[in-house]
Amino acid sequence: MARTFTDEDDALLAQLGVEVETKRPGGRTAREERILAGFEEVQRFVDEKGHMPRHSEDGDIFERLYAVRLDRLRDQAECRELCLPLDRQGLLAGPAPGPAAQDEDLDDDALLAELGVGSDVSAITQLRHVRSSAERKAAEDVANREACADSATFKPLFAQVQRDLDSGVRETRPFELKAEIEKGRFFIVGGQKAYVAEKGEVTLTDQGRTDARLRVIFDNGTESNMLMRSLQRALNKDEAGRRITDPVAGPLFSEQVEKDDQASGTIYVLRSKSDHPMVAANRELVHKIGVTSNDVNRRIRGARLQTTYLMADVELLATYKLYNISRSKLEALIHRIFGSVRLDIQIQDRFGRPVIPEEWFMVPFFIIDEAVEKIKDGTITNYVYDPQAARLVERL
Repeated sequence: MARTFTDEDDALLAQLGVEVETKRPGGRTAREERILAGFEEVQRFVDEKGHMPRHSEDGDIFERLYAVRLDRLRDQAECRELCLPLDRQGLLAGPAPGPAAQDEDLDDDALLAELGVGSDVSAITQLRHVRSSAERKAAEDVANREACADSATFKPLFAQVQRDLDSGVRETRPFELKAEIEKGRFFIVGGQKAYVAEKGEVTLTDQGRTDARLRVIFDNGTESNMLMRSLQRALNKDEAGRRITDPVAGPLFSEQVEKDDQASGTIYVLRSKSDHPMVAANRELVHKIGVTSNDVNRRIRGARLQTTYLMADVELLATYKLYNISRSKLEALIHRIFGSVRLDIQIQDRFGRPVIPEEWFMVPFFIIDEAVEKIKDGTITNYVYDPQAARLVERL
């Protein structure tokens, strides 16, 4: 049976940042939004302090308020069910965080007294209006987050971004300009990776500033239909807020070598002459894509004695000279593009030991050449290789 809230219950919930309200068609009620915003405040406290809010008499008044709020959210099934999908820290599990009074019939004055705050008007006003309008707006943006129904679609993107960060293909840099917020960009805000999946039509605000509605996906499986200026405000406010760079910033190669350019190495593409059944059956597709700082012809001498070259001679199909670029980052980028068609093969070395060679891919040569051209003009970050269509396609 659904519980009927009394006037005193409503007053207590209002003190905790929530209120009873009928649900509006097509979305959450204002009360549900405030419940989520209140829960997010508790989460931010835990992120910053490293522990759950406690009912310590010597503690900060807001920590004690968060502790009471968390107790109430745990105790009320409706609140628990609403917040549980966003409970990334396990705050709703386990016993209450401390020996707070559990009398749900406390009125406003009694609750403030429990927290050690007098019932005079100034104290109550200060407690209720402690947040600025900007902070309340940020809380509303957070409250509008909801579970992402197609989060499985975006999970591989976040995983790849993390691999790119680990390998150095991508970097994190301080957020600076609203113009950096575009479809397909990644950010770090509130300790979570955020992906701008969609960007609506750009409009002008009453103050003459540009804005647009975004669909932002977070790596914890939630999403928000927020305004671009809201994301900008959140990034500016967050000291740890960052933008994640694209894998390639600008052209990597130049048709003309400037006098100050420093040679970095060479991309080379090889075709194997191995009689391994898998290689022989797919000889026109099996290619090795590598990056070296040495002379390629010298490097592939004696290929038939090296597992790197499948213990067989190879044919050199193409080379591309690099200038002023990190070879390791470029190699990681190439392998990201063609990672889905990496050759899964095991061969034996000269001593009969099994080895799984790397840098071999099942991809037509003309696709490799096209990818290099897109690396040259800096557009490769927008593409991935689709093995079913056998072509480079734009990323989501």
